[in-house]
Amino acid sequence: MRSIKDYVESLFGDVPDSEEKQNVMMEITQNLEEKVSDLMEAGKDEEDAINKSIVDLGDVSELKADLMNGAAPVKAKKKPNYLNNLWFSIWGSALIIGLMLFINFYYSPGTIWFVYPVFAVLWWPLGMFFRWLNKGKKDRNEK
Repeated sequence: MRSIKDYVESLFGDVPDSEEKQNVMMEITQNLEEKVSDLMEAGKDEEDAINKSIVDLGDVSELKADLMNGAAPVKAKKKPNYLNNLWFSIWGSALIIGLMLFINFYYSPGTIWFVYPVFAVLWWPLGMFFRWLNKGKKDRNEK
């Protein structure tokens, strides 16, 4: 029953391809073919049975809208902005170091301990700096 398959394909021609679309089209095609078979067993000829089953199918605009919403176009992967990451890590580290400095001198001014967490915190902007440098090399090599 090629005309049913052609009709269903024309119904969903403007819907982006997806697995869900294929499943819905296959289910509608099977249902229409079963209805045509039932109508032919009841005494209708094939063309009349196909036309009646298509008319009985009704409007599929809501189904198409659901498929269109569900199959959102795949967006291109956004490239990370390494320079923004670097500046964020520098400012974040400065704030954390400032907080450690304040806590050290406010609560225990006789002991200088803030230096130790500063070494740990400085790895963050250092890592972002080398990542930014590495990205710059990759961009220069691609050109």
